[in-house]
Amino acid sequence: MSLDCLFHRLSSTKRKLDDLNDDVDDALSDLVSVRMRKDYSSHAVNSSNGDGDDSSDLSLLSDVVSRVSNSDLSSRPQNPDLHFFVRMISQGNTLVFHANSDDTVKSLHERIQVITGIPVFEQRLIYKGKQLQWEQSLADCLIENDAGLNLVGRMRSTEYPITWQIVNELVWSICSLCRGETVCSARDVTTRISDFLALASKDDSEAAKAHIQIFMSSSAPTALVMLYLSPHKGNQKCAEDCIKRFLSPSCNNLPKFVYMHCFPILLEFCKLLNRGNGGFGVDSLYVSCRSALGSLLETIGDRGGHGCYEYSKSSIAVQELFPFVSELAKTLSKDLEVSRTSKLSLGPSEDIVRDFKAFLLPLQLAIKEKVGPEGPISLPFCEANYNQPCYSEEIGFLHVTFVDLLQKMKDCLDKLVGNPLPKAVEIGHIGASQYLAILKELYGISKLYLGAKEKFWTILRERKVVVCSLITRYAKRGEDHDWLLKHKEVTDFEARRHLVMLMFPEIKDEYDELHEMLIDRSHLLAESFEYIGRADPDSLHGGLFMEFKNEEATGPGVLREWFSLVSQAIFNPENALFVACPNDRRRFFPNPVCGLCLPAASKVDPLHLQYFSFCGRVIALALMHKVQVGVVFDRLFYLQLAGKDVTLEDIRDADPYLYNSCKKILEMDPKLVDSDALGLTFVSEANELGSIKVVELCTGGKNITINSMNRGEYVNLLIQYRFVRSISEQVAYFAQGFSDILLDPTQRKFFFQSLEPEDFDWMVHGSDRALCIDDWKEHTEYHGYKETDPLILWFWKAVREMSEDQRQVLLFFWTSVKHLPIEGFGGLASKLYIYKASESHERLPSSHTCFYRLCIPPYKSMEALRCAFNIVTKEDYGYSFGTW
Repeated sequence: MSLDCLFHRLSSTKRKLDDLNDDVDDALSDLVSVRMRKDYSSHAVNSSNGDGDDSSDLSLLSDVVSRVSNSDLSSRPQNPDLHFFVRMISQGNTLVFHANSDDTVKSLHERIQVITGIPVFEQRLIYKGKQLQWEQSLADCLIENDAGLNLVGRMRSTEYPITWQIVNELVWSICSLCRGETVCSARDVTTRISDFLALASKDDSEAAKAHIQIFMSSSAPTALVMLYLSPHKGNQKCAEDCIKRFLSPSCNNLPKFVYMHCFPILLEFCKLLNRGNGGFGVDSLYVSCRSALGSLLETIGDRGGHGCYEYSKSSIAVQELFPFVSELAKTLSKDLEVSRTSKLSLGPSEDIVRDFKAFLLPLQLAIKEKVGPEGPISLPFCEANYNQPCYSEEIGFLHVTFVDLLQKMKDCLDKLVGNPLPKAVEIGHIGASQYLAILKELYGISKLYLGAKEKFWTILRERKVVVCSLITRYAKRGEDHDWLLKHKEVTDFEARRHLVMLMFPEIKDEYDELHEMLIDRSHLLAESFEYIGRADPDSLHGGLFMEFKNEEATGPGVLREWFSLVSQAIFNPENALFVACPNDRRRFFPNPVCGLCLPAASKVDPLHLQYFSFCGRVIALALMHKVQVGVVFDRLFYLQLAGKDVTLEDIRDADPYLYNSCKKILEMDPKLVDSDALGLTFVSEANELGSIKVVELCTGGKNITINSMNRGEYVNLLIQYRFVRSISEQVAYFAQGFSDILLDPTQRKFFFQSLEPEDFDWMVHGSDRALCIDDWKEHTEYHGYKETDPLILWFWKAVREMSEDQRQVLLFFWTSVKHLPIEGFGGLASKLYIYKASESHERLPSSHTCFYRLCIPPYKSMEALRCAFNIVTKEDYGYSFGTW
């Protein structure tokens, strides 16, 4: 019998049997519910092939129709004074009864047996949490009109009777509204939803889970969707408001610990709404429910297995979530095609990409769990090759999705080649802004299939320029960029710098969130240590506010000056913290606790280790504030911060003498080495505060002679002792200080591993090229003067006549920037400005370093201007005070 025939037959029966009105309406409601539920478990990819097998549903409904149509009116109570409902927990159906108050509970059980076929001895009727006894009358049980009873099997009580009552009343109210009756109002529904959520939020997480199960067992989600699809006025708005209360956690309506258990409710909403709207996913409430379900999946995944995460990984959940993956993948594919063929402002939305990511994760986890031990999946996939059942259909579909989306992304990236980020993108390119997120998901899928990863990275390597442009434009703080940082072959310096800078906190603009410092220049290092080294790390995350004692100037310019001065003090050899490399005096590594022929060890200061922690914080803060301090770390220091091994080649700059000696030992004729011509054993001499001592490089090293077979081991142990073990504590404290400034301290090693040593040099030191006058002029603007004014022409001529040191002092006087970024003047936070000063031409130039402003009085001649700038470019003048 078809669905349409059932509807006609039920409608006809309703007209003929007015006394059975309630039973018929109930059957109609069941039929609507079945239509919404029909065959949803079949995958969306096959939904276009037919409506599925309705035979079981039709058989059930046929029995209901026959029961209603063939009912014997004479068997019904005469002049009944009670009208109530019996909810069958196991089947999810509700029976409507008319009875007299003096009827016994046993007679009610017998009527239930006639209708359902359930033996009387298997039935238990629960009302308000208590089991009704056979010998009692309905009056004895205090059964009232419109009461809700629950039919269960061999159950004597329930832990949450009030919840059962509220949910049953909710379902009854919804059914009344769907029938167009005025006995209930939308307010009754919203009130009962509020009451339910209040009860669910009353106890702990486990209790909340039990309340949610009652809500599901009573088919309340189905009833709400029925109300939403109801044609009666006001029903849709009422249902939408109620459903939306489950879509996100809030302090008042839905606490987070309750929300974490709402996975099955949200899933049911999505399934029913999607089917109820023809399966096209265009209904706005459906889209909201789908996004909420995706957000909950992400939240569950972040909790690492808590809540209902196990449910999201089960085979049932994977099969239920797969239609969403299919639907979103198709939408994403269409959006990428639009992005490729139309204007750049069109493309995938953030919501679609986020939902795709959320629903894809459980599917990836399930496939990886099933076939992961076997390694990447080889296609065509053969389930017989695996020891346990696999998701063969899902595996095939996911690979097809990967190939399709990767090709679409390839085409979209190719469209940007040659003009990666045109003007349309700069003002907001929705499509391009999601490209990185899509590529990240495709990378995750590629790890599942043999050869897919290689194909993925080949495409990105061939489009490296575009990928890097997307990174510098759209990569944001708080997102996962590890997958890019681990593959440096597809990034350049600017892209890597941008990504690691996102590991630092964002500098705050609010004054009350800044860490204040008031420092005496005459005690710069000691007072800076007190303010930075002893501060709580969290207090440094908002930014710094710097002021020198007895000076009015404040702001970013003064802060840049402080960074320059404190860094100069930290790396000053007189403070014995760091040692400069003999071959490159810009490069530094920690002063060893004990070293060979070093004048002093860093541990002469009892606070030396705390000072290394302070140094790590200062360098990290300088990076965070984008200030180049003009120093470079030696390679062996950088490698240890990155958690990597130090080899002979890495000590070339730190100790050229030892490097050359070790090279000779390794390259010497084996026979000469074996003849003990070197006279060496596995020991090393160390100078600790003027005292020479012999240290064994290994157990019994004094008695082990170096020969051609063990000389490599000797060189390695010697390097480890001199440049790893001797500074291990200093490196550890520096690393801890650096980690304190990162958003995630555990990312410190990965921070350094993500960069090339040269990258870090450029970030900390800045450009080591001479200042380019043309670049300087190109990034300078004028206020009060014109570029062609004689004074401006005189100024640039005077700058060209200056020595490089004078230009450096002028730059510092103008901006408090001592070392330019690697990009030159274009890498500064803003352009530079020359203002016409209101002071007399007899005054010297002044500056506002916070705003990169140089104020020049209207000098009458080139000679007068040259004399003025000869004064301000003297080092003891330009570096002697804080400008603002």
